[in-house]
Amino acid sequence: MEVDKVKELIELMKANDLTEMEIVDGDKQIILKRGGQVIPVAAVAPMAAAAPVAAPVAGAAPVAAPAADDTAGLNKIESPIVGTYYSAPSPDADEFIKVGDTVNEETVVCIVEAMKVMNEIKAETSGVVKKILVSNGSAVEFGQTLILVDPS
Repeated sequence: MEVDKVKELIELMKANDLTEMEIVDGDKQIILKRGGQVIPVAAVAPMAAAAPVAAPVAGAAPVAAPAADDTAGLNKIESPIVGTYYSAPSPDADEFIKVGDTVNEETVVCIVEAMKVMNEIKAETSGVVKKILVSNGSAVEFGQTLILVDPS
């Protein structure tokens, strides 16, 4: 399901004061929940055994996936949620990290915005940033590799 469609569903939930919505589209299911002190969750899960096919996200800049040999020995920092990637805390601020920077487990490397909630993403690994695979303002998926870090 495209990010724009998910955003449209979120707006529909807000406009009608809904706290939960479940939609089935072929072999895919999306469950949206919001409200209270709980962080909103958007989960997409296949309903059948068929493998889901990734569709390009409209408006997102294509980023070439690194070749397997490019990532050998590197640690991946992945997106824990679906949302929008931001490389800095605000448009006029410096980026959290740059290629060549040293990070540790507690270093904030980016923000992923999901449903108006800014989620700081920590490196959870130590090493030198070798490659940043997404551009500022891009849509990211759950489990998508954002940054590669050389642990040596």
